[in-house]
Amino acid sequence: MTASISVITLANKTVEKQGGAKEHRLIFCHFISDGGKMDSYKTVASRGSDEFIVKKSRFIGHVCPVKTPEEAIEFINEMKSQHREATHNVYAYSLRQGQLRRYSDDGEPQGTAGMPVLDVILKENLVDVAVVVTRYFGGILLGTGGLVRAYSHGSKIALESGEIITMAMCTLGEVRCDYNFYGRLAALLPEKEAIVEDTIFESDVLVKFRISEDKFEGLNAAVIDLSNGRFHCDEKEKIFCRL
Repeated sequence: MTASISVITLANKTVEKQGGAKEHRLIFCHFISDGGKMDSYKTVASRGSDEFIVKKSRFIGHVCPVKTPEEAIEFINEMKSQHREATHNVYAYSLRQGQLRRYSDDGEPQGTAGMPVLDVILKENLVDVAVVVTRYFGGILLGTGGLVRAYSHGSKIALESGEIITMAMCTLGEVRCDYNFYGRLAALLPEKEAIVEDTIFESDVLVKFRISEDKFEGLNAAVIDLSNGRFHCDEKEKIFCRL
């Protein structure tokens, strides 16, 4: 079960960067109410982009999975370089590392761009993700409400293009067995929702797999039972992975 978490804002700081651009930094502290730890989180699977036009302004939403501030900044700078002729390159990112969230309006009126982009990320409960919404101005002003709606939509379609996924705490394990038992093991693993990572055929068979942390013991019991105690699962490591 995923631990319940309350989120408290510790800081909302505005930092002026080179060239006059302003970046807003939100830092959160997570308190886990049951004394446990997070065993799953949501992010995006890959890079993606999508676009739309509203009142002749072209908006392009870009998304990238990131793990660190450096990776987020690299992606943001890449998008700015690709769209250097754009009127604005608004961004926001959210990281598990330090529970850090940052955003920039990139010249749009304060509160109409970067924060709406970040709001969509937070409402989806996403982390380790960076979004850039590029705008090519079409000559017609959208107004405060129009900007908020446009940048929110740009963030939403960007996230959808990157495919929202859940990363869960998994156990990496392996089973070493003889060739006679391998056929039954190969059928059992998907039945127990284990995903085979590698199979090594030598004098015996070594099967490496990953499985949701809470399902490992059930799989191990099934292997022991099916093999009449001859084989079992060895737990090697716990990591976050996509199931």
